[in-house]
Amino acid sequence: MHAAIYVVFQTIVLHGSGPRLEPINLIKKSLSPTSISLIAKRMWVNMAAIHLLLGTVLLAVNSVAQTPGDDAEQLSLKNAEFGTSLYRRVAGTTDGNVVVSPLSLTLGLAALVEGAGAQTREQLINTLQLGPLQKADAPDSLPQLLQTLQADLEKDAAIRYDQGSALFATQQVQVETAFKDRVKQFFQTETQNVDFSKTEAAMTTINDYFRTKTGEKIREVVSPTMNANTQLMLVNAAFFKGQWVLPFNASFTQDERFYVDKYHIVQVPMMFRSDKYHLAYDPELKVGILKLPSSGGAAMLVVYPDEGVDITSIDDELYAKTYLDWLKKLKRTRLEVQLPRFSLLQSYSLKAGLANMGMPDVFQGNADLSILSKSQGLKLDEVVQKTAIEVDETGSQPDSAPADTGSLPPRLTINRPFLFLIYHEPTKNLLLVGRVVDPTKN
Repeated sequence: MHAAIYVVFQTIVLHGSGPRLEPINLIKKSLSPTSISLIAKRMWVNMAAIHLLLGTVLLAVNSVAQTPGDDAEQLSLKNAEFGTSLYRRVAGTTDGNVVVSPLSLTLGLAALVEGAGAQTREQLINTLQLGPLQKADAPDSLPQLLQTLQADLEKDAAIRYDQGSALFATQQVQVETAFKDRVKQFFQTETQNVDFSKTEAAMTTINDYFRTKTGEKIREVVSPTMNANTQLMLVNAAFFKGQWVLPFNASFTQDERFYVDKYHIVQVPMMFRSDKYHLAYDPELKVGILKLPSSGGAAMLVVYPDEGVDITSIDDELYAKTYLDWLKKLKRTRLEVQLPRFSLLQSYSLKAGLANMGMPDVFQGNADLSILSKSQGLKLDEVVQKTAIEVDETGSQPDSAPADTGSLPPRLTINRPFLFLIYHEPTKNLLLVGRVVDPTKN
């Protein structure tokens, strides 16, 4: 027997439950019996319909975001521009899960800026989008700004964002003491000499450093395939685990279907919570945006495309303006949320990607790293980033049920590939950006 749903603007009359409500003034749609929701008399809707419940029609606009006035706002904008560019570059190389940490890489590359001169320095600055924040009469202004941001992130223990960068130079390279001291002071970046010709020993030194930095969450950053002829390597690692302000009750988590694509379905642990959430809908990209606040000032945006929209088409449209516009559109409403529990651990060689983003010289024989070391012909041989994220039910406070209003809210089930953006709410700086194609793989 078929179920029928009638939708009137700002009014929903439910005669059955189904997977989709179309955002038009009036629609009558028949649904097959197999599309009935798992929980009787509760409706599952995609984000294209939820904005009707908010009583708002969201229109796509092409307005240009205003340039922030102060340096902190400018930094968050530039970090978003670099971060989304980095994500697009990495996501374009794979069809699978992705996670990168833009802010952590910014801090690592900013340390390298301090050792570079001439065109090499200029390319690094421009790739990081930090040119507007340079002040010729105040050379410490940009490092101090980044130092302050790190302090803001670290002052609240509720944010589990463990990150760090280190420069590893071959033993023949004598790193200038002034450079070592400066990058440690402003960026908490260590500089060490290792013997790359002894691959196993070099690998152990590097991995032990980051195992400590990430509290054992990232145990292996580099592998024995390292090039024995390496002169200089920048290694970066980051780990994030949120403590949700609205925690999921683990007793409600159950295995459900996740549609990786039309031909591939997996069973995943699907978390559940009913509460008031912030939502938005982007009709131009045909995606919904769900905000999950975390304690300590962090938050996660889950970007969920409409059925039939290829997740890679959203990758191509992810820019700083896109992200910042989504934040402006968020509205609060009651909602039942089902989200897969997942953890990702991804490692990338970023040498080619960063060169293509505008900083080729640092990887070539004409690199100017004369402030880092007086060694002739020194260049950067590799940039490696390894990033991990854990998303589970954990919250900063015990789970509590919201007040019963007498009516059942719509349900959003994230059961196909989605994007996520972890950001620092006070500053809007992007901590992590990623894509979940298959939650059963990391």
